[in-house]
Amino acid sequence: MALIATCGLDAASVCVVFGLGQILTGLIYGIPMPVQPLKAMATIMLAQKLSAGTLAGGGLVIGVAMLLLALSGLLDLLARIVPGEVVRGMQLGLGVTLATLALKQYAGADGAAGYALAAVAFLVLVGLRRLQRFPAPLLVIGLGIAYALAFKIDGSALASAVGLRFPSVVVPTWKEVADGALLLALPQIPLSLGNSVIATSRTSADLFPERPVTVKKIGTTYGLMNLLGPWLGGLPVCHGCGGMVGFHAFGARTGGAPVIYGALYLVLGLFFAPGFAQVVEVFPMPVLGVVLLVEAIALMMLARDAVQERPKAWVVFAVATAVVALPYGYVVGLVAGSLIGWGLRRGWVPAP
Repeated sequence: MALIATCGLDAASVCVVFGLGQILTGLIYGIPMPVQPLKAMATIMLAQKLSAGTLAGGGLVIGVAMLLLALSGLLDLLARIVPGEVVRGMQLGLGVTLATLALKQYAGADGAAGYALAAVAFLVLVGLRRLQRFPAPLLVIGLGIAYALAFKIDGSALASAVGLRFPSVVVPTWKEVADGALLLALPQIPLSLGNSVIATSRTSADLFPERPVTVKKIGTTYGLMNLLGPWLGGLPVCHGCGGMVGFHAFGARTGGAPVIYGALYLVLGLFFAPGFAQVVEVFPMPVLGVVLLVEAIALMMLARDAVQERPKAWVVFAVATAVVALPYGYVVGLVAGSLIGWGLRRGWVPAP
């Protein structure tokens, strides 16, 4: 929403391309592999109010770079170099970040009524969690929709927002490609290597041990999505361990979840793009906060393996990596954690 409003992106293009990416990913992987926007790129776009062409140029550059890393075998090499405890630390740090965001920014977005809605949604999710065949998340989404229709959405204005729209073609200039490479792709690549590729591969092995996904495959689909989507005005996207854990935490076990998720965005982009900013308010922030909190808890629980599988030194190491990643970013956490890990293995760094 912020990128569409601030940087002049086309709402239909953003939603349709994002939805198609979800659907194709679900069909290709057969597990709930997420597709999510590249956060560093989005943050820089908003801060500097860059153009849609610059975003497309940055997406194309990062697509080429990730595809080359995957096909050359460099991603496999990086996955072997980075200690497993570093990945655990990054998962823990991301979980803490999501939990903080959920509680501070989303849960209380509507004041006392928002907190009450969040509390009810959380109790529903927890209370129905053991009922495997009952879709508790859909009930929570329905609760959010009912709340929005009752207190936020103007029905007549919503009806006027309906209209068929198709994605628009974006052809960046060479200057926009160069600016996108320098301003957007360069800061994003190190972050993606850690969270979007290496951590996601490890998380797939944790949650789906019978169907683990290699870093090469993740890097390949990551690259291809960003070589195709920007031409139609789509956001540069990646995969991510947080999204996978979120799908899994709410019961998803196959590629059907991203297919359904993508279909929702596809319909939204094709038919509701003229009133996109209003339509998305159907999903209130407090309910989103509860969903993020459950995802955060599930993500942090993955760090238990560091406690169960490794001695005390590695447990401290995993937590320290998460702490470093929180204020300084996952690039610093990845590099610093790997250096400490190599030092521990070779006896250069004293074990706590």
